[in-house]
Amino acid sequence: MARKQPKTADSLPLVAMDLGSDSVRVMAARRIAPDLFQILGVEERPQKLGNVCVEQGIITQSSNAGYVIAEVLKLLANRIGVDELPTAFVCLGGQSMQIVAVHSKRDQARRKEISQELLDDMERECKEKIELRNPEVAVLGLVPSYFKLDGVEQDEMPVPEQRAALIEAHYIAFYGRKALDTQLQKAYSQAGRSIEHAFVRPECLLSAFATCDGNQVLMNGCAVLDLGAQTTSLTVYKGGQYLLNKVVPKGGYHITRMIEQQGLSFNTAEVLKKQYGFASPACISKSVRLRVPASPEIGGDVIITSQELAEVIELKLQEILSPLMEELKKVEDRIRTLYITGGGSMMQGMAEYIQSLTALNVQYGAHNLLLHRDTDDKYLSPEYTSLVGTILLGQDYRDNHKNQPVRQPGFFDRFKESTLDMFIDQN
Repeated sequence: MARKQPKTADSLPLVAMDLGSDSVRVMAARRIAPDLFQILGVEERPQKLGNVCVEQGIITQSSNAGYVIAEVLKLLANRIGVDELPTAFVCLGGQSMQIVAVHSKRDQARRKEISQELLDDMERECKEKIELRNPEVAVLGLVPSYFKLDGVEQDEMPVPEQRAALIEAHYIAFYGRKALDTQLQKAYSQAGRSIEHAFVRPECLLSAFATCDGNQVLMNGCAVLDLGAQTTSLTVYKGGQYLLNKVVPKGGYHITRMIEQQGLSFNTAEVLKKQYGFASPACISKSVRLRVPASPEIGGDVIITSQELAEVIELKLQEILSPLMEELKKVEDRIRTLYITGGGSMMQGMAEYIQSLTALNVQYGAHNLLLHRDTDDKYLSPEYTSLVGTILLGQDYRDNHKNQPVRQPGFFDRFKESTLDMFIDQN
């Protein structure tokens, strides 16, 4: 009887997953030309209040997260007409994420080709250096900074055709609390799925922006202000180096909570923010009077003007953005562009408001040039940029790791994790 050949990742659609604090999103795509993709399908599983399994980028309940991961991947498989999606590329963020420079050297004794296996081994060494130095942290992603081949520096990753005796690889490592990585691995194991590779969110966003606007933007220097549901982050990058990565544990969710204090339910406050909310009263041309249902505890209606709503929003935005803009001012003279992205950036007047806080050129980060022209307009929104960037990086990863077999956790892996969770819960 012929032995069944293991399934390889190359034979599957590219799948990207973003574990957000408000929802878990997955996207399937395929490459149709260099740096051009067709979206095959998207699924989303909103997190329900009282049953949240991801907070501020960290999985807090691995069993619940495993269920959600399995559910959205099954829905996505059904949508695109395949039997199963056993693996995914993951986009990682989180409040605890920090950066550090790290490097590795290899002497091949003589000039010869630079294999992908050698480069992978150098990456592993860099990861182990950091984790052995501090057992409480895990490296979440390594972003290439630059390489030296026999003393000659280059920004691009070496290709097999290049030859060198002495190789230096310099990376920027994103690391965070070990629980972030441990819980992620447990959740995927319980879902019966595997992580093909994980990328950090700043790398996904910058890769998308650079492909659309040209790498010169990265060489000149840029910042990315990513306004999420429970976190807002600022990343500053120039010429192969991450100059800054700072995260504030507040985002769009906290703005909604502030509006809720006007005597509204959370859902009504969220609708008001999305449909009538402005980042600042200065962005409103004409204030309108709004009558909305009060919270069930109060009853009746609440009258609020768009001017008053903007005042509430601006107050919370100032609290969220002030520490980030202070950090940005320290490096402002070294860069030229500030990209804004994330679901929170879609609030009316957001670009104008942030422009009033900085002398940099402020613009929305775009990923439209990475997608086929027939793509539904809703997928061009900033809230999908991280997924599209993950698809782009995932294709690069597959190009460098041909015929990689798909690993799926077996029954005993899932049983072990479930039993451990039950033991922890009971104690």
